[in-house]
Amino acid sequence: MLGLMRTTDVVRRTFGRVLEAHGITLQQYNVLRILRGAGDSGLPTLEIGSRMIEESPGITRLIDRLEAKGWVRRERCPHDRRQVLCWITATGLAVLESLDEPMSEADDRALSMLSTEDKSQLIRLLDAIRAGSR
Repeated sequence: MLGLMRTTDVVRRTFGRVLEAHGITLQQYNVLRILRGAGDSGLPTLEIGSRMIEESPGITRLIDRLEAKGWVRRERCPHDRRQVLCWITATGLAVLESLDEPMSEADDRALSMLSTEDKSQLIRLLDAIRAGSR
């Protein structure tokens, strides 16, 4: 487990450096990617939180910061006033588009020492660990 946690930290720092240069955190980047994937329907705040790579108890504060930057918009659900729906804005999409290439390059560098077969095996093993930890 120590090896897994240390590797996670190295990879997180690698991606964090790329994002930091663009004024965005890993969690903010994760939210923007989730919302880009949601498309025009948007997502409720709690659904975004459940899809995060890392659990974030402060999802509302995270969305607050993204909204303040103009990268996300949100409004109360007309059918269920308890829910707040969120969408990525055109500005948020532009931020993500500017990060697509540098993040893809960082991804390639992070796994460049592994063969395609190694990567497939790693994914299978990581999936098994997560499935066994639920």
